[in-house]
Amino acid sequence: MSLRPVYGHLALRARLARAVHRGRLPASLLFTGPRGVGKQRLALWVAQLLLCDRAEREGLNEPCGQCSACRYTGELQHPDVHWFFPRKKPEKKTISPEVMLDDLAEAVNERREANGVWSASDGSAALYIDTMRGLLQRASRRPAMASRTVFVVGDAERMVAQEGADQAANAFLKLLEEPPPGTTIILTSSEPGALLPTIRSRVVTVRVNPLGPDDVMDFLDDPVVREAIGDARSRDPHMVQRLGGCPGRVLALESNSAVAEEAERLLAAALAPRTPEGEATRALVAGSQGVAGARGTYSDVLDALTVALHAHVQRLVEAGDERGARRAAHGVAVVEAAKVHTQHNVTPLLLTATLLDDLSQLLTPI
Repeated sequence: MSLRPVYGHLALRARLARAVHRGRLPASLLFTGPRGVGKQRLALWVAQLLLCDRAEREGLNEPCGQCSACRYTGELQHPDVHWFFPRKKPEKKTISPEVMLDDLAEAVNERREANGVWSASDGSAALYIDTMRGLLQRASRRPAMASRTVFVVGDAERMVAQEGADQAANAFLKLLEEPPPGTTIILTSSEPGALLPTIRSRVVTVRVNPLGPDDVMDFLDDPVVREAIGDARSRDPHMVQRLGGCPGRVLALESNSAVAEEAERLLAAALAPRTPEGEATRALVAGSQGVAGARGTYSDVLDALTVALHAHVQRLVEAGDERGARRAAHGVAVVEAAKVHTQHNVTPLLLTATLLDDLSQLLTPI
């Protein structure tokens, strides 16, 4: 049981490897890019490269994959690689960092048993303050096996500020600003605008771009991935275009049919004519979103809407409507911008109304 290979990102990986070999890799990094592009997997690759026994000695641009450090990291079992990502809200208001770390270790093990094929964290999951206290505890310890420690924090925009937790929050900011010697911290975020400015000011941002079609196809051809999503979907001739260079989206797309159906309903509403009837349809769909829960399933719906828009773009291209395809492609950016607002105290009803109006102007111009 081990992680899947890193597909694509060759130029970025080469740049990161050069920085590692020259001792110029920043101690605190932020990987940004669209959801499903592979930011957390790339961060774990950096961790493997940093800890590889042969990479520095032999000047390798890739982890050797054979030394004990590489094997432990690839199997998500290295004691000096700590992976944090959002989890469901605990039933108790506050629990000990140790309990949160045990829960996280169980979640990491689930991803390990799935051979490194995982769906994005549920929209209602978050990085709670007790989890971050656990991270601070780990950061205060010396490495157990290697000469350095690496922390990967996925979906960092989901850090939840809690009353009375200022001390832990300030300690985390101090950790980002001055990590202990031999400590590397890599945050990842699909919505960097939702991160606190105090966090963004303490990290070096690295953009992770969407993959090319060949790299996406290689991911879909991975035997473990094919088993997870089914041969039919992995060989769907339109799947590469639907994913828009973000192969990880295929797992979320197929894991929740209700979310996908709701995303299609939003797209249909955006495509409704710009007539009184069409406006009424959009108002009805927006009104059904409710007034709370933007950080829950609604976030997942917006992720699925991005995938649905890519499929719509492909249909327009096949129909020869290049102008319409270009306008629809801009709609993806509109949805991505809306996702940033879900991390704040917003009303899904109002956000959807604005989103559908913006998409309508792009998709159904008068």
